[in-house]
Parts: sequence; structure tokens; C-alpha cells
Amino acid sequence: MGEGGRRHIGAAERRDRLALRQRLAGAARAGSPEEVAGSLVALHGTDPAAVHLAVGARLADAAKTVGETERALYDDGSLVRMHGMRHTVFVFPTELTPVVHASTGRTVAARERAKLLKNMAEAGAPDAAWLTEVEESALAALARRGQATAAELARDEPRLKEQFVYAAGKSYEGVHTVSTRLLKVLGVEGKVVRGRPLGSWTSSQFRWAPAPRHPELDPGEAQAELLRRWLTACGPATEDDLRWWTGWRVTEVRRALTAIGAEAVSLDEGTGYVVAGDAGPAAGPAEPWAALLPALDPTAMGWRQRDWYLAPQLRPRLFDRSGNVGPTVWWNGRVVGGWAQRADGEIVWRVLDDAGVGRDAEAAIETEARRLSSWVGTTRITPRFRTPLERELSA
Repeated sequence: MGEGGRRHIGAAERRDRLALRQRLAGAARAGSPEEVAGSLVALHGTDPAAVHLAVGARLADAAKTVGETERALYDDGSLVRMHGMRHTVFVFPTELTPVVHASTGRTVAARERAKLLKNMAEAGAPDAAWLTEVEESALAALARRGQATAAELARDEPRLKEQFVYAAGKSYEGVHTVSTRLLKVLGVEGKVVRGRPLGSWTSSQFRWAPAPRHPELDPGEAQAELLRRWLTACGPATEDDLRWWTGWRVTEVRRALTAIGAEAVSLDEGTGYVVAGDAGPAAGPAEPWAALLPALDPTAMGWRQRDWYLAPQLRPRLFDRSGNVGPTVWWNGRVVGGWAQRADGEIVWRVLDDAGVGRDAEAAIETEARRLSSWVGTTRITPRFRTPLERELSA
């Protein structure tokens, strides 16, 4: 027992939970991208390739990664790429759209719209009534087209091409186009989402599409539901972890914890939380496992306090200066190194922390590297955020 009679969940048990709930142990791998996203709640979507790589690392049949992920995103619409926590783009199960919008999006959206109107007023651009007209016209054009680029929408609504000076007279002065700023606002407002890219699955140039219709939920209830789902997938977690992942105020986190009846447990870092009834011993993975996870993977980025799966001395090689994680190599629930793809397509990896990593681990890691290479094929992958080890390995 830990402090206050609470059950203590140590690092080893947390890694066992991670292996199964994050679909990383071999026996826990999923049958579809929908299962992967449902298990993880959200896949980081800032780097388009990372979504497919995160799914592929967790599919039982990795050869289906590209086709099945594109089916889910663009044909069936069972997954959706949209703004979510911390003003970041994620891929969510479409059923979570109203939860994400009500729990997180509304607050960000109000701030972004106010900022746009302020910037336009400072530049002497047209007023809010004008912007509303343009917005309604653009949304109508998008509904007619189904999916469209900003340039295509501007052909239907030429006022989208209007420009205004941002931060005039300051060192970061620039010229903004109405379409760029307005579509961003409409995205965080839950009115539009990213559609099919113009290029391959690694392309960052997306069409826009109307957002799935969804009911408007009570923000408090939506926050409770999002927190419940995330704790089910990632618990235990500290209050600091929860604040970081959601981007909410501490009062919102505490209110949501109370609403779901979260159970307090003891962690090496202090007090943590799990969903009610989830404090009991967790079954460990049936066998040792290795994984090659992409930059911005939701497991590597899932918690703010990471010492239980990532040794502090490894971070300078694996993260960029903004705190974005690069491609990582995992062995039995710990980050032990990183990987990259060279210009000729070869997947290369390096173990940085050899504590407990012997020949069996290296053989398992090499198997995962071959598995990754087999479905990536001739596609070339360069993470959007480059890290020191990734740059070194890919050179």
C-alpha cells in the first residue's frame, strides 16, 4: 500500500498496462484503425505520416495500414482529423467529435475568432458582419463541393482572397489571407475538418470538408467523458499529466475527476488517478515486446511525467527544443532508443540505453524494423519536427 492506504502502482505495472491498453504487445494488437484510435482516444495528427505509422505499429496485419487508415478517414468517415486538446490537430473516432468540441474546442474557438476580428480591425479590414457573410458563403460552397482546397473555395467566394497586414510595424509583421485565418477558426469551431490530402498519406496539404453533424453537449459532461476515456486508456495518471494532456485549467480537471468518481492511487511521482474500479493489479503482457513508434506518437507523448518509461538522460537526443518527441524504439514498456529512415528507404535504429537490453531485445527490435519497412515500402518519411538522433541516423 502507498501513502494514505492507497494502492501503490509502480513503474513496472504501469508499463504492463501500457503494453496492453496502448495495443503495443503482440497479443494486444488491433484489427483495424478504428480499434487503435478507440483504444488510444486520439492520434496526433500534426504530422500526417505519424497517424499511419502509429496505426501500423499497432495493427495485427500491418500490410493493411495505408488502405485501412485511408478507408476509415476518407471513405467511411469513422475517423476524423480535427482540432482538439491544446489547440493541436488529432485524429479521433468520429463518435468523439461532440465530446472533443464541447470539452475543449469551444473555449479555443471563441479566443481564435476574437483574435481574428481584432487583427482585422487593427489592419482596417472589413468588420465582423462582412466576415460572417464570407463565412456563410464559404461554408455553402464547401457543402456543394463536398471537399475543397482553400484555393478552390476562393474561386467560389473571391473575398476569401482578401489580405490584411498583421502586427504592422512590429518585427513579426506579416500579410495574412482571410481564407487561411478563417478556415483555421472554422476548424476549431467544429464547422470544418481536414479532408483527403492532395498527395500521398505523407502529404501535409489537405482539402477541407464539412464537419460531421453532432449534438451540442454540456461542456462539463463532455469533459467528464473525455477524461473517463483517457484514464481508461492511460491511467494511472497524475493531475499534472491530466492538465497537460487536456490543456484545461486545474479546476476543470478536478471537477471532471469528481464527476467520474475517479479513484486515487499511489504512484512513484505522488498521487495518481484511475477510473473507478481500475486500481486492481493489471495482467502483464504474455511475452516481451518491441515497438518502433513514430514522432509525436500518442504513447510517447501521453504523459507529462515520463520517467517511468523514458530515462531523463535520453530526452536531449529524442526530443526537439519545443518538446516534440521523435521516432522512438521501445522494449518492454521503456523507450530505449530511436529510429529513422535513410534516403534509400532503409529503416535504421539505435539503442541508447542498454540497461536490460540484450540480444533478445535487439532481435525483436530488428524484427519490428523489418515489419515497418515491409509496409512503408518505397514511401519516404521525414518527421515534421526533426530531433537530434533522427537527423543523425537518417544522414
